[in-house]
Amino acid sequence: MGIRHIGEETAIDLANYLSSVSEDGDEMKFHRLGSIDKLKKAAKEESEKISDVGPKMAESIYNWFRLKQNQKLIEELISAGVEIINPKIKIDKGKLKGKTFVLTGSLESMTRNQAKERIRLLGGNVSESVSKMTDYLVVGENPGSKLGQAKRLGVRIIDEKEFLELIR
Repeated sequence: MGIRHIGEETAIDLANYLSSVSEDGDEMKFHRLGSIDKLKKAAKEESEKISDVGPKMAESIYNWFRLKQNQKLIEELISAGVEIINPKIKIDKGKLKGKTFVLTGSLESMTRNQAKERIRLLGGNVSESVSKMTDYLVVGENPGSKLGQAKRLGVRIIDEKEFLELIR
């Protein structure tokens, strides 16, 4: 939707979080209870509970949904028949639960999206940027600046072969 500071991974985390918390705030594992209305009503503090969302991102989410033009856009999309579907996510045994991965460079055996999906299916998280919260940097062919940042932060760096072993 073009929310400042919100990329693909954060948007997925946001949708999953809001889809797995009931109206009274109780965690409802993997139930799809969320809606765009829940997101529109969410306070900044609620957004900060989401993995990798800090004050700056929470402020962007909050402000985006408060703008009349964006509220109108959502209403027009729904009126035009656009359905907001919360996809069911089947999480494997959680082999990667609690682990955060960042990908850099090209992988030979799968696309970046396939690798992200596999990480998520195994319970892991994917981030677009390296931080001290990153558990693994997966390095493919022609890695970018994320490699240097991971080295500076002491993040564990693995190649595609090691990554494939982890997700096996």
